[in-house]
Parts: sequence; structure tokens; C-alpha cells
Amino acid sequence: MKKLLVTMALVVTFFTLTAASAGAVVNDTVKVGLRFGSSALFSANLENEVGSGYEFGWFDEDRYFESIGWTEEETISMTAAGTIYMLADGTYSSEDGDDEIGDWHIQLDETFADYDEALEMAAEYDGYVAYIDEEIVVRVGSYTSKKKSKSALEDLGVDGSAVQSGGQGVIVTVTGTDEIIFEFDCGGDLSLGVMPQSSKKQPAETWFKGYKYKGGFEYVRPAEDPLLRVINVVDIEDYVKGVVPYEMNGDWPMAAMEAQAVCARTFAARTTKHMSLYGFDVCATTDCQVYNGTNRATDDSDEAVDNTEGECLYYDGELIEAVYHSSNGGATESAEVVWGGVRPYLTGKVDPYEELIDIPNYEWSVTYTGSQLTWILTEKGYSVGDIVDVYISEYSDMANVAAVTFVDEYGDELTFTGDNARSIFYSSTFNKSVRSLRYVIEGGSGSSERPAISAGSSGGKNSAVYVNSKANKLTALEGLVAIASGGKDELEGDSFYALTADGKEEIELGSSSVKRSTTTSASKRISGSFTIVGAGNGHNVGMSQYGARAMAEDGYDYDEILEFYYTDIDIRLLRN
Repeated sequence: MKKLLVTMALVVTFFTLTAASAGAVVNDTVKVGLRFGSSALFSANLENEVGSGYEFGWFDEDRYFESIGWTEEETISMTAAGTIYMLADGTYSSEDGDDEIGDWHIQLDETFADYDEALEMAAEYDGYVAYIDEEIVVRVGSYTSKKKSKSALEDLGVDGSAVQSGGQGVIVTVTGTDEIIFEFDCGGDLSLGVMPQSSKKQPAETWFKGYKYKGGFEYVRPAEDPLLRVINVVDIEDYVKGVVPYEMNGDWPMAAMEAQAVCARTFAARTTKHMSLYGFDVCATTDCQVYNGTNRATDDSDEAVDNTEGECLYYDGELIEAVYHSSNGGATESAEVVWGGVRPYLTGKVDPYEELIDIPNYEWSVTYTGSQLTWILTEKGYSVGDIVDVYISEYSDMANVAAVTFVDEYGDELTFTGDNARSIFYSSTFNKSVRSLRYVIEGGSGSSERPAISAGSSGGKNSAVYVNSKANKLTALEGLVAIASGGKDELEGDSFYALTADGKEEIELGSSSVKRSTTTSASKRISGSFTIVGAGNGHNVGMSQYGARAMAEDGYDYDEILEFYYTDIDIRLLRN
């Protein structure tokens, strides 16, 4: 492995550490929540992109698909059973619309062992096949009342009964029409599964809400809930192919994307963050990791996944919490500082690589007034007077913010630690946020300078400075000479001074910032507004994505990248 060198910068991150447990993946299959909670849907459409038609059934406890029947339709809609209204544009609504699909039906008395047999019977009465309480039956019509369905039954002249769709049922229609082609209701014991059918040459890809997905779909409807949770049930390798190009650009160096693939696979294989509440392993947003199917995949991003097929990160024989962030600004952080709890493989260390490349929006600043901070804290449930001061009350050993303290007009203090020291500043009302834990505050009573990281802190002998350009990196000053008025002077020690536009500045090996010779007094006058200056976007724990890119461009392989950012880990094949 190449010798590591340390430079000076600031921090960016965006991931959230999750409650996790080993063994989330079953038979190499991941359940991904696409819509749930506040994003759950009354009606959800599917459309074939590759392949033709669908199978209906369910996914068993081992995540194998159990088929009931099929349709050749290529555009179908799954809608919460009950009264369904059709709007003029062909969409479905639970409220008033132009046309109505009633929740009462005729059900024939006969049950069927075979879907095709039931389909033939349904065709005789212009009905459809339904799977109700784990039995295949035939239903006919959709009526707005029990009385109307009984009257229709008499007219039909068959043995049957008037039935109403259950509170956990799902109706499948041809999209944009009132034509029912299937109904599923097993009272919550089983959930409807829909498996798109592949073509002879390619695995199926299916459109859902503007994105193309591989694998199947599960529709979970909790008791008496009018909305559906939509879950993509997909092979873990196809899942990772849908993560990598959204977490990294698909044209980044191969080694960086390979490292990302291993992280994404490990994260999905370990986490059960949403299983107990919603019934899936991972969500599809930054709350877990971004996953949007195949839309953005490139040949290179797919190759990165194939090159690392099955590989995950382990520590002491267990899958790790493979969190990552956009960039760290010079030093990663230990998980215990950010979230509490020691993870030996998530330790802070000096990072020399981000300074080797240009990172968009690397530096940032945001200004708050005292009244804005008062409003934010009050809205978040804290009882405070008018905020008159805010200052950094503790830095970590890696020179990240470990604690920030607010002071109100009565002198009362309110302190936030770890990741809360950035998230507490977030306000959608003011459209303001503190993006990372690597910042200083100007205008408060504390110092507006970040402390330097000593040469002995997490990196030690690998510390470095630059002379003239980023191409000239030095790990020590011993043996170097400087031109002085009296001739040549040999340099000694672990620090030196540089002349800049701001005057003389002291720079130390391993320093994450320039230490000005004249520092700000801690007792300076408070201005009434507070400008937070920093870099990055997130939590700083684990792999830096831009750092991985820089390492890859500098010739490192993906295993070297991972071994740098995660301490004492092993790369092994996933064990289900």
C-alpha cells in the first residue's frame, strides 16, 4: 500500500448511522422500501420496459416468489380495495371522481385448485380471478352497494353471494380503466406480490414512478390502512447496481466505484432499520442509501459491482456498519463522537486525499441571527429565552465539533453534542443548515479558529505539508533548508510559518487548518449575528466518497481505499 500523507482541509458528510443487525439479506434478496409512511400510495402503477406481462402471488418467508396466476397486460395498477374513483385523467382516487369502481362484488361458490381453470370460469361471466384467504375464487362486477350486488346475482342466476372487498385487500386493474383483472386479500397474513416477466434475452425491467427496477414488487396494506407500502424485492447485486451510480457519478474511477459497491452491499446486508416497523430491509433515500433502480447505471458502474460480486466488510467476523460520507475536509471522525458507542472499525483519522482534487461546494458559510436561533430551538421543543450567544464548547481530537452551546438572555446554556451539534441548526423555514461537524463560529464568544490536529493524532508519521504545490508533499521538516538573509538555515521541528495575504500564519504537520499567529479573543464582543463557516455535508464517519475518488485517481485499488477508511476490517464474501 502506498505511504499515506496528510494535508489540511474541512469536512463534508451526508449519511445517518442506522440501527442494525447482521443477516438482513435472505437468499441474496433485499427488500427495499420505495413508498411507505408519508409516501405510501392509494394506487401504484407498473409498466413493462423489458419483458411482457406479470405473475401474481406472494413472497414467502425465504423471499421466494410463490405464483398464483398471470396477466399479459403490460400496464397495471395496484389499488387499495374499497370504493375506488376514477378521475378524468385515468388515475384512481379514494375521493369523488368521474367514475366509480364499487367495493361490492358477486363471488361464485366454487373454489379452484388452478388459476387457469378459474380464469376460464371468470371469462364466462365477464369476471376476474381473486385470491381470498388463500383460496382461488371467481368474482364478478363491482357495485356500490350490497343491494345492487344481490340484485345482480339474481340476474346472473348462479350459485354465489354478495361480498365486499376487505380492509386489507388490493385490487389490480388495467391502468386507466375500470377493468379488474385480479384481487388479493389474505387478511394481512400474506401480501400481494407482482413479478414482472422477463423477455427471452433480458431480465425484466419495470417502470414505477419514473424509475426502472429489476426484481419484483410487494404491496403491503396494514389493517384498515387506505394506503399501500410498495417494496422492491430484488437480488442484492441488482440492488447495488441501483445504488452505486446514485451515490457516486458513474464516470468516476473504477476503484472508487468498486469501494462504493462493497460499502453499499455491506450496508444492505447488515441493516434491518425498517424491518420491524415497515417490513423491509432498507429504504431508497439518504436515510439509508440512495437507490433508484437502473436509470443512471453505466457500463462502468455495473462493472464495478460485478468486479466485487458478493464482497462485504467484516470486523471480528461480523458485518460492519459501512457508513460513508461525501467528504471529510481532512479528517474522518470516530463513531462514538458522532453517535455514541464504540465501533473499533469506525475511528477518526487524518485524511490526506481530498485536497488532491477539486470538490464542488467544498466550503460553505451560513449566518443566523439570534432571533432565528431562538425560533429554531423553540420550534424543536426547547424552552429558552432570546439567544444572545452560541459557541463551540468542545472539539474532538480530530478537530471536529464535539459540542456546541447556546446561551440565552438569562445566562442559561443549552448544549448539543455529536451529530446534534449540526442537525440542531437545520430549519426548513429559514432554508438554512449546518452541513457538517467541521466548522467554526464567527460572532460568538468562543474562538473563531479551529484547533490544529497534532502530529501524533491518528496519522502521526503519515502527516504532511505541501511546498509550492500539491505535487510537493513533505512528511517532515528535518533535513530541509530555507534561504535566509544570512545564508541557509536548516529547518527543525514539526511546524513552520508561511506568509499569506492575511499575514504570518503558523502551519503544523497534520494540521487541519492554518493557525493564525494572532488568534481571536474568547472574550470579544458578541455581534448579535453568528456566521458558521465550514466545509462538507454530513457526519464524517467511515469512507469519504471524494477521498475514495482521489485515492483511485492516485492509483490505489478499492481494497486499499476500504482498508484506509475502515480500521482493521476484512473483505469477505457475504455469508447468508
